Amino acid sequence: MASAKIKKGDSVVVLSGKDKGKTGTVTKVLPKEGKVVVEGMNVATRHRKPSQADPQGGIDRFEAPMHLAKVAVADPKDGKPTRVRFEDKDGKKVRIAVKSGETIDG
Repeated sequence: MASAKIKKGDSVVVLSGKDKGKTGTVTKVLPKEGKVVVEGMNVATRHRKPSQADPQGGIDRFEAPMHLAKVAVADPKDGKPTRVRFEDKDGKKVRIAVKSGETIDG
């Protein structure tokens, strides 16, 4: 299994779209679609008609998945977007922030 550059629980910066520049936490990763769900970002609304299951109906707000290319891992040092590289430390594969050289995990 290949290691993922962005994982659940990572702090990420949105690079484009309506939430550009905002920072959030990854709540879900969808590797097959190449998308991530970020807490509080890319909020979509759906107007629901009243039904038997939901007699009230109303407006549903939820975080829609966004493409992986729209987010970058936030540097642990200064919180700015950075790329990720992999290194072996003590026989363990760890993620390193390219900008600062800080270890993201491990």
